[in-house]
Amino acid sequence: MAIARFPSIVLDCPDPAALARFYGEMLDWKIETSDGWADVRAEYGQCLSFQQVADFRAPEWPGQDRPQQMHLDVIVDDLDTAETAVLALGATKHQHQPGTTFRVFLDPAGHPFCLCVS
Repeated sequence: MAIARFPSIVLDCPDPAALARFYGEMLDWKIETSDGWADVRAEYGQCLSFQQVADFRAPEWPGQDRPQQMHLDVIVDDLDTAETAVLALGATKHQHQPGTTFRVFLDPAGHPFCLCVS
């Protein structure tokens, strides 16, 4: 029997509400905000959370001076269509693209994430 369930990933950022809007739109999940904190939550319970951090410094990937430490991979049906959509939401396509079955982007706070085809 599991000790716990529904782990939540929490990303540090300068503006939790703005980052929650980005991921909420991308995933079509419900957005909940409070002072210095925001969540996006799927109907089935999965959650991403965003925590306001003073003096936030975005990771610099692929360098290691400020390592990414973690990143999100999300599955999409079509890379070109998904790329257009996340760019419209405020993502930036990273110049370093090391593969062909995924694409690397930075969210509006600078966290790397990948759009992946299965």
